[in-house]
Amino acid sequence: MTATRIPQRNGRSIRREAATHIFKVGQTVRVKDGFLVVPSKLPETYRITATLPLRGNVLQYRIRSDDERHERVATEDSLELVDLTPAGSGATLIERTFGHGHGPNDERLTS
Repeated sequence: MTATRIPQRNGRSIRREAATHIFKVGQTVRVKDGFLVVPSKLPETYRITATLPLRGNVLQYRIRSDDERHERVATEDSLELVDLTPAGSGATLIERTFGHGHGPNDERLTS
């Protein structure tokens, strides 16, 4: 993240961290319930095609469905990541969520 200095009227500047997108271009997402349109009228999944700047206090994305010819703009809080791991891949839910335990802190407790 990069920090930005914002000047104030009193001559002092405040330091504000730049927001970072949690989704990346190419990821598959779905629109959460409660969006401005009826969810059953929306395509099932979308692909992130671009990251956009803040709108108010929320980051935005450009998204596209293979079923539509146009792109949409959605805010980060209206999207959720879709897990495209096949059901029979052999990985358990905990492995898909937290990985396979091969990280640098994968030490077993010993007594």
